[in-house]
Parts: sequence; structure tokens; C-alpha cells
Amino acid sequence: MTHSNAGTPSTEGGEKVVEKVGFISLGCPKALVDSERILTQLRLEGYEITPHYEDAGVVIVNTCGFIDAAKEESLEAIGEAISENGRVLVTGCMGRGEDAKTIRARHPKVLGISGPAAYEEVLGTVREVLPHRHQPDPLVDLIPAQGVKLTPRHYAYLKISEGCNHRCRFCIIPSIRGDLVSRPIGSVMDEAEGLARAGVRELLVVSQDTSAYGVDLKYQTDFWQGRPLKSNLESLASGLSELGIWVRLHYVYPYPHVDALIPMMAEGKLLPYIDMPLQHGAQSVLQRMKRPAATEKTLDRIARWRDLCPDLTIRSTFIVGYPGETEAEFETLLQFIETAQLDRVGCFQYSAVKGAAANELPDPVPEEIKADRWEQFMALQQSISASKLQRKVGTTQQILIDTVSDEGSTGRTRADAPEIDGVVHLPGVTEFQPGELVEAEITDADEYDLWVS
Repeated sequence: MTHSNAGTPSTEGGEKVVEKVGFISLGCPKALVDSERILTQLRLEGYEITPHYEDAGVVIVNTCGFIDAAKEESLEAIGEAISENGRVLVTGCMGRGEDAKTIRARHPKVLGISGPAAYEEVLGTVREVLPHRHQPDPLVDLIPAQGVKLTPRHYAYLKISEGCNHRCRFCIIPSIRGDLVSRPIGSVMDEAEGLARAGVRELLVVSQDTSAYGVDLKYQTDFWQGRPLKSNLESLASGLSELGIWVRLHYVYPYPHVDALIPMMAEGKLLPYIDMPLQHGAQSVLQRMKRPAATEKTLDRIARWRDLCPDLTIRSTFIVGYPGETEAEFETLLQFIETAQLDRVGCFQYSAVKGAAANELPDPVPEEIKADRWEQFMALQQSISASKLQRKVGTTQQILIDTVSDEGSTGRTRADAPEIDGVVHLPGVTEFQPGELVEAEITDADEYDLWVS
């Protein structure tokens, strides 16, 4: 981390500056896990965490640098923190290379800048700019077993690796976060077990490429509860299934060995849910993206998975308007969506991310054509999603309650991840608690959500 000499925090009237740290976390769940790790260590060292600008001795902004809109949101968040507090540290995916220079140029008053997952650098600079005056008292400065979490108590993200070995042309993640580095399976399982003991009801497994877990370790054996486990996705999924809580898998590329997970889902050991970022349905576009996996094999695999596990929910993300995308390739994408009948889908109009190799490709798609293709794509997917949700009307679903208010409750079925998928509305139902699992009959649906009346 590079930082200016901030000196000792000022005092007024001889009073000690409150040693509180404010935190703003932007971006993906993987960045959220980074934030939680930093906050947990700060809390262990006796710092207090505050959601407010005015009483913080320093504010940390964890940035997102994936696309231009996210970068602008990060820059605005930094500016707001400087305006409201003045003492700001920046970390995350914008903390390296040209983006770091952009931050310094736009906000020269930031006290320090570091890259993603730079835990020790962040902590070291906090200690320097906001020295802690006393040693934490273990009887007073208590830390929950699960650490400091930014999610509700009943669910948590579990990051199993850092970085990625792919070099997809539209993506800059490897240049930001490096190549794949998998955590030893024993460490992952210990963390998951601790979260389960602390009352977490749902684990959301995240990484840049979940299917590749353990490749860099050559699937070496590690130990959990005194027994050997290979560091691979199948062993990890099997271990997590023993914890007796919901286990949801994200960022799962459709490699052949993923087939081994489907029987676990059919048996109820894992949630029958796969978040699979496919990006396109035309093989020619995937080749220009340098994307792994072939579309034909993916469709065949999805069909086999559904035969084995009829309740399987598949969510995915796609890009329209990739450089060189022809009308025929876009039509192939629509045909893929029609055939695949995916349950939940996100779609982005291609945007040139600074530093991405795709920027050098010829034949950029005009903005108005991108927008039109996005509209067509979303209309088709919404009709598919609405049809699939209508089939759930009249069925009894297990629901994990997320929020409760005077107006009623909201929750999610096994088919819905928090914040990215739909919810179940239970108007007038106020007797539940967040984290409670209930069963109820679905009475209505639209293209996104379900209702219980």
C-alpha cells in the first residue's frame, strides 16, 4: 500500500480520537469476503466498526474495478467518504495499475491505496493512521465465532480460492487478482463448520472459478476432523453437505467433473442450484472470447443434469453486443436460451473495460444495436422465467426467511440466491424470524418473484 504521512490522529480539547473504522464494501461477493476478513482482524485488535462517517477515525472503501460503471460508483463512494469524513483508505480491485493512478488524480487526499485481498497492507496502514491506544480485552472486545459479517446472520459467503487461470478476453480479473490460488480444503471446511455452529443457515460458495478448485494444488490431500480429504470440488461439496445447512454453489463452469455434483443435489445434500456463467450461446463468439466449454456439450450436459435432478435451478449470465457479434450469432444465442430453458439469467451489454484484450477486436457493435439485442434477449428470458415460476403456483416450498417487518415477511426458496434472484413475499405474515425455515404453499407468481397469501 502506498500512503501519505498522515501522522497521529488529531485531538480536540485533549480528548482521544475515537478509534472507530468506517467501511464501504462495493462489488462482488468475493470482495465482500475480503471486507469481512479485514473487519474481523480490526475488531480482534480492538478497533470498533461503525456504519457512520461522522464518528469514524478512518473510512475504508473496498472498490470494484470490473466495468466502467462499477469504477465510477467506486470513485463516487471515495469522494463521498472524503467529503463526509476526510480520512479515507482505498483498497480492492481499483487499487492497482492505472486505476490506482485514476483514484489518486481524482482524489489526491486519500491516505492510502492498495489492491484486492491486500489484507496486511490495509491493516498496517490503519494501524499507522489510526493508532490503537490499548490492547483489546478478551472479556470486553468479544468477536463472534463467525467473525465480523456484512451479510445477515443466517447466510454467509465462503470463498474457496482467489484468482483465475483463464484469460477470457473481456475480463481483467486475472490481471487484478492473479492466477488461481486455492485454499487448503481443511481450512475451508473449518471455516464452514464454524459458520454452521454460529447459526448460519446457508453457505454461498464463491470463487472466480469454483469448478477449478484444487487444480493449482494438484488436488493434494488435507485433513478435516482428523480424516483425509482431497482438495477438489467433489470432496469439498461432500464435506459441506455434512453440515446440515443449505449449500449453494456459484461460478461453476460446466466442466465434466461437475456431473458428480448432480446426484448430491438430487439426494438433497446440496441445494439443487448451479450458478454457471455461460456468457454466450454461439461457439464462434465463445472462441473470440477465449471462453472455456462448448455450447453443444453444455446443452447436452444440462439435459442430463435435469434428467438426474428435475428440481435443478440453473442461473447464468450472458453478454450481448460482443465485438464482431453478427445477427446470425445473436439469433444462435436466442436459440440457445430457448433450448436451455434456464431459470434465472442476467445479461449485460458489452462494454470496453480498460485493459481488456477484447478492446482490440475488430467490428464493434453499435450502441443502439446492443441495446436492441439486450431488449430482445431479456424479453425472451422473462417469458421463460415467468413460465417456470408459474409452475410453482400450488406447490409447497421450503422458504428461508430473510426479512420481517410490520407489513409481512420476505424469504427465498432453494431456487433463489440472495440479492441476485427472486424472493417469496408473505404479506401480513409477521410471526417468523430471519433465518427461520418454513414451508408454505405458493399462490401467485410473476417473472421474478413468488407470493404466499
